[in-house]
Amino acid sequence: MAEEMKADGAGAASAEETSVPAVQETGVKPLPPEDAGAPQDDDGSMSLIAHLTELRSRLIKCLLAVAVGSAVGYYFIGDIMHYLTLPVGKLYYMQPAEAFFTYIKIAVVVGFLLALPVIFYHVWRFFLPALTPSERMVLAIVVPVSVVLFFLGLAFSFFLVFPAAIMFFKGFGNDELEALFSVNRYFEFVIMFVLPFGFVFELPLVITILGKLGFITSKFLKKYARIVIFLSFVIAAVISPTPDVFTQSMIAVPMIALYGVGYLIVRFILQK
Repeated sequence: MAEEMKADGAGAASAEETSVPAVQETGVKPLPPEDAGAPQDDDGSMSLIAHLTELRSRLIKCLLAVAVGSAVGYYFIGDIMHYLTLPVGKLYYMQPAEAFFTYIKIAVVVGFLLALPVIFYHVWRFFLPALTPSERMVLAIVVPVSVVLFFLGLAFSFFLVFPAAIMFFKGFGNDELEALFSVNRYFEFVIMFVLPFGFVFELPLVITILGKLGFITSKFLKKYARIVIFLSFVIAAVISPTPDVFTQSMIAVPMIALYGVGYLIVRFILQK
């Protein structure tokens, strides 16, 4: 009986000795029962509370980015106003607090534009776990290109189209009628005039994506080109801040040109 107990004790000791080197050789430690991070469901996916927590965290980071950008914009408000007023020269304010609140609006808009890459990054990171590798690759290309096209549209409008529009409107002045631009009204006009160009410049990207997915072809784009030209002027009339033909043409003509760029991409690059 004593010999059997000794044999059992020796077997248990040998089993412990063999188990320790096995763990050391593999280098794998047993995982804790639950991840120390976000709570998960039984299938290993993130729970609703975890998604909401991550969404709140990323929203806070986006708001902080806008706040920091707004602070930077307000710090350089003198330089920003200098460039904004180049087409018209001197501005006026009709109420005591009009200039102050207009500065705040300009700083917030500048902060949003500066934080736009950060916002797109956090949106992309939030949806990243639900995307396939191919979808991640596509978004990694589409998101930066869309941001660049948006800023190109803003720059094109403000530095090329907007000064011509201001000169056109100032041409209606005479000895009896002098143009006096309010700082608040002028800034609102700038936003309403410049912002649509940022979205219009996304047109080649939209056409390229639709062509890549097979929804449209170069023949389709060529067939409906006349309708697009007509709709371009209709859209320009809707989004234009003024009802004059000049401003509507300044919006419609680039839209038609960008449609042509999308057509060339689909036909010669995608070959569809």
